[in-house]
Amino acid sequence: MIEVESGLHIGSVSDLKEAESLRAAGITHILTVDSEEPAVDGFDTKFIRALDDASTDLLSRLDDCVKFISDALRAKTESQSAGVLVHCHVGQSRSAAVVTAYLMKTQQLTLQDAYSKLQNSKPDVKMNEEFLEQLGLYELMNFEVDTTNPLYKQFRLKKLTEKYPELQNVPKEVFAVDPAQMQNTEAVYRCRKCRRTLFRHSSILSHCVGSGASAFSQKKQRIPSTASNDLTLCTSYFIEPVQWMEQALLGVMDGQLLCPKCCSKLGSFNWYGEQCSCGRWVTPAFQMHKNRVDEIKPISLSAIK
Repeated sequence: MIEVESGLHIGSVSDLKEAESLRAAGITHILTVDSEEPAVDGFDTKFIRALDDASTDLLSRLDDCVKFISDALRAKTESQSAGVLVHCHVGQSRSAAVVTAYLMKTQQLTLQDAYSKLQNSKPDVKMNEEFLEQLGLYELMNFEVDTTNPLYKQFRLKKLTEKYPELQNVPKEVFAVDPAQMQNTEAVYRCRKCRRTLFRHSSILSHCVGSGASAFSQKKQRIPSTASNDLTLCTSYFIEPVQWMEQALLGVMDGQLLCPKCCSKLGSFNWYGEQCSCGRWVTPAFQMHKNRVDEIKPISLSAIK
């Protein structure tokens, strides 16, 4: 067990065997990030079920973890100290990811700076690449899990294809509300043929523009993170799935996207991903061709006056 900063410790499951040693170190709270929940008495505890592999969605739990640590450290009083032990099985990857996220959010550090600070305290920490990528998204979202952020939506869809490879039990909440069934205060996109409302502007999942024609020789080519977010080179919108698509998507890995009213072809979908005209590979992909839809912007009554 290593103290990263005052009151905050990182360790392994073996540290739980010595309860008296933990109390002597001032530990009052224990956060477990592991595949099994340990039996621990006499401490305030929180358990996050997580495997140390690429399939694990740790990003969605980071805010809960950071809050638990922050609340525990704030519980310190004049008469009682407060300390938190964050641990996984060996104390190198899952717990390291959570502690790094805590340092990032509470000290407004970049991923690189926060991870370096942790490594200075515990040189043997070594996060898997998937957790590093998730922490990179956490940084891009300003250290908060924003479920409306296009980056987060794309991440959740990708994890969905890993968790439900047959796509027979896709959670209902994955599908955005059908904008045709509600009043909209933002721009919407309609079928050019029958004018049926299809999706909202907030459903568009933006992506970095690819390297053009040269990218088509290697489908999953990585695009430099410095690429522009200007989608003028793209001939399609990539969006989150919408409720009207549900029956067409379940149990099928790829196919056409047809207008739910007039059945004209709007685009295509592929849970494994498709390549945008700009060269960027998008996974999974729900692609709506721009020449098949029209953008409708809300009109401000004050502007008319």
